[in-house]
Amino acid sequence: MSATRRTPAAAKPAAETGPADSTRVLKKYPNRRLYDTVASSYITLVDVKKMVLDGQDFVVRDAKSGEDLTRSILLQIILEEETGGMPMFSSAMLAQIIRFYGHAMQGMMGSYLEKNIQTFTELQQRLGDPAKGLSPELWAQFMNGQAPVVQGLMGSYLEQSKNLFVQMQEQMAEQAKALFPGLPGFTPPKR
Repeated sequence: MSATRRTPAAAKPAAETGPADSTRVLKKYPNRRLYDTVASSYITLVDVKKMVLDGQDFVVRDAKSGEDLTRSILLQIILEEETGGMPMFSSAMLAQIIRFYGHAMQGMMGSYLEKNIQTFTELQQRLGDPAKGLSPELWAQFMNGQAPVVQGLMGSYLEQSKNLFVQMQEQMAEQAKALFPGLPGFTPPKR
């Protein structure tokens, strides 16, 4: 990508700024090309992936309707990664995720997964710089060499994950209790 030309947020047209002034706007055209309004150039999914890895805030908008297409672009990146060398999700896991769509727990499952990934990201940050830039194979070797430290961190991660799941169960029980006040069996689980 070429050097970016930046202008003060106040001087940018509304179409070039996202929900927050620091959010970069990408436009998706009918020819399936992505246009970066800050760099004033077309970009690829590889460039968008780099933005994600760099932690840059962006939004993808349909060039004609202005519809937010960010999620679909991110899903495209995940699909490319999954069809590449080392997929993260097994077929069984993907099938389980699909089964939650349309289910009463769909919203809670999304929140549960998001919180787990956030906790796992925090765990990864605690490990620090030695883990950055490692391939999955080297990461496995690194983790094996860090067994006591990792076991402690993973123990706290698993405990937080369990607590999130228990909270989710309690919320479901409370919602069911409010919806069906006279029916037995809708009591929150005991800790």
